[in-house]
Amino acid sequence: MLTRIWRERGMYAFAVPGFLFFVVFAYLPLLGNIAAFQNYSPFLGFSGSEWVGWHNFATIFSDPSVAIALKNTLIIAVLQIVFAFPAPIALALLLNSLISERTKRIVQSVVYLPHFLSWVIVIAIWQAVVGGAGPLADLMGALGADHVNVMANPDTFKILVTSQVIWKDIGWGTIIYFAAISSVSPELYESAAADGAGGWRRIWHITLPGILPVTLLLLILRIGSVLTVGFEQILLQEPTVGSDAAQVLDTFVYFRGVVGGDWGLSTAAGLLKGVVGTCLVVAANKLAKRAGTDGLF
Repeated sequence: MLTRIWRERGMYAFAVPGFLFFVVFAYLPLLGNIAAFQNYSPFLGFSGSEWVGWHNFATIFSDPSVAIALKNTLIIAVLQIVFAFPAPIALALLLNSLISERTKRIVQSVVYLPHFLSWVIVIAIWQAVVGGAGPLADLMGALGADHVNVMANPDTFKILVTSQVIWKDIGWGTIIYFAAISSVSPELYESAAADGAGGWRRIWHITLPGILPVTLLLLILRIGSVLTVGFEQILLQEPTVGSDAAQVLDTFVYFRGVVGGDWGLSTAAGLLKGVVGTCLVVAANKLAKRAGTDGLF
């Protein structure tokens, strides 16, 4: 073993920076979860803070703010899985059906661009377009409708958030599906066309089954992060629509822990979120294996 490591020492040297990154920023911070069982104070540290056992977890289940944050998180997560997750698949299938390579490359370049914009810029763009002073409000006013400000409407905020995610990441998500589609054998399409199968039948019986393993893999990973629905995106818009409509678990942890100083309760909420996400990944992986795929692990 040691001989092999020494022989491949150059390759292992390349892996060291990545390994250290995860150790420092992912695994060592896990030790901080001990604060979930304490009335933690940064000034007293872990050794000086009072131990409260499961009190923080009991408070979570009785705090109405947590119930509101959990409800908003689940609604946004379901909307994103139902609408945002399939959007890159649909776009990849659409672009793959285009005959003109030039048109395909132009569309790809346009839809990729929003992914590289920060959420601050994305929300500023949406504010300029669908906000109270944007062209949408002017158009609705010209049609005789009441003043429209989509960005400040609590009733449609969750749909707004999902739409922003689709607009920002749909192009980036197609990269993986394009790679999966390209791995499907062209002979299958030729055989299907020779048998009289049309475009829709070739997509349904060849393309979709061909990208199914990749789709399930990404779906499992998405389910694992179902309680993480976009901290920065929602934090920037929460003051406009109010916490009842916009507060999610991530913003609850931020406001209660970082701003409010209740480190123990916010750590307990984050720990619970991680445990639930892990259980969901394991469950989804087992279901994927029962469906006949390799799953994630």
